[in-house]
Amino acid sequence: MHLDHELDEMFPERHTHGAAHPTRADGTRRALRIGLGGPVGSGKTATVAALCRALRDALSLAVVTNDIYTREDAAFLLREAVLPPERITAVETGACPHTAIRDDISANLEAVEDLEDEVGPLDLILVESGGDNLTATFSKGLIDAQIFVIDVAGGDDIPRKGGPGVTTADLLVVNKTDLAPYVGSDLEGMARDAKAQRGDLPVVFQSLRGEEGVGPVADWVRERLAAWRATPVASAA
Repeated sequence: MHLDHELDEMFPERHTHGAAHPTRADGTRRALRIGLGGPVGSGKTATVAALCRALRDALSLAVVTNDIYTREDAAFLLREAVLPPERITAVETGACPHTAIRDDISANLEAVEDLEDEVGPLDLILVESGGDNLTATFSKGLIDAQIFVIDVAGGDDIPRKGGPGVTTADLLVVNKTDLAPYVGSDLEGMARDAKAQRGDLPVVFQSLRGEEGVGPVADWVRERLAAWRATPVASAA
């Protein structure tokens, strides 16, 4: 029984908010907001850290993290000094992580808007969800594009299982590919299953320990930012 699917059919608007306006109160374009979601341990925070290192010299960016009762992910980013401390903030959701990124996004909206007010102007804000399951997606009122991170150690059947995170994210990242030989994961099978679930939506196979590292994901972010900047403010979404 897929309760979430049934509820989506009964209440199709329950997770939907109006797209956030592309301009700030002063009429300038706001930062592009990209959400990163995925199961616990998939490597979301490590990917955020690597993106910050790859992009911080060329872009003005900031990060919002989400944890249920702690600020663990923000503390990790602060220890790693991936950005100045004032550019990293944490939201304690106090409930299942998807609540604060999909259902009641007020705390996260306040966090991203405060960052723009306090350290802006910003080009990019990364919003990292707390660890959740394959159904976790971001409200379109919070973010402009979503990255969903899974890892090979979680099982090579994850792309086949689908779920909104896998099937609808703007970018699917299959992380920790360097572990595949040790956990018996079939990367070619995962690629086929991801293609079957996602069609033409992009998939990146990533090892942060490899030569390319976060490079392909950083390139995708740059492409999204270029498209965001090129869209007239009056019609940007």
